[in-house]
Amino acid sequence: MTAPVVQPNARFVLQHRRRLALLLLLVLIATAVAATGPLHRAILSVIATAEPVIQQHAVAGAVIFVLLSAISAIVFFFSTTVITPVAVDAFGPVAALSLLWLGWIIGGITSYGIGRRFGRSVVSWFIDPVRLRDYERRAKRLVSFRHVLLFQLAVPSEIPGYVLGLAGCRFRTFVIAMALGELPFAVGAVYLGESFLDRNYALLLAIGITGIAFSWAIFRRAAMAWSSDGKPVTRRDASVPHPCFARNRSRRPWQTGLPTATARPSEGPGSRRS
Repeated sequence: MTAPVVQPNARFVLQHRRRLALLLLLVLIATAVAATGPLHRAILSVIATAEPVIQQHAVAGAVIFVLLSAISAIVFFFSTTVITPVAVDAFGPVAALSLLWLGWIIGGITSYGIGRRFGRSVVSWFIDPVRLRDYERRAKRLVSFRHVLLFQLAVPSEIPGYVLGLAGCRFRTFVIAMALGELPFAVGAVYLGESFLDRNYALLLAIGITGIAFSWAIFRRAAMAWSSDGKPVTRRDASVPHPCFARNRSRRPWQTGLPTATARPSEGPGSRRS
């Protein structure tokens, strides 16, 4: 049977459009700075001042960059975008990519642990409760690894760890999806930083626009993966727990944010948990 074509939630689309518009604005500002000789040279002089200090304390500098990257994956108001060029200049693009990716993975694991262990009451400190409920509704519809990966790619990086931890996503599934989902963005961030340092503003603009277009395409694909009535658009029976999600009877509704039901002996052999 062919799955119905549905439209994603309008508010969800509006939130994502605003996010992409902000990213586009940042790319345009970075491109304008790179194209303006005096301003670009002033920024390079600041980076050059920090470079010998970082090289003298390379291990400490790398640890600090990883920690800052982890924080950016936990809270929405901080981003390592502005310091990525410094890391590229000090460590080189390959090392900067590895450190950035590692930091994002550590941050994602931390947010997953917060959601998994402490539940919605603590997660609400980091995510607006209204947005959190919106994302939780979508987490209920993740019935395959592909859906988990799309969710990781489509939403802001500080969101999936908390929400998938609440939803009871298996740790191994989450880590694999997160690592795969964060890698293209880490590569893009490093290339953006390197293009800015080289004052290659044409490449900088091209990478930025390509990344935004990729993010929008993934978001549309992910949004279409769920129907407006809350049922997964899939041939699989969504009432059967998928291996991507842990079936842990000790979990409480206040922790997961999802309705739970456990089979009782009186329900008979044909009953199953939702």
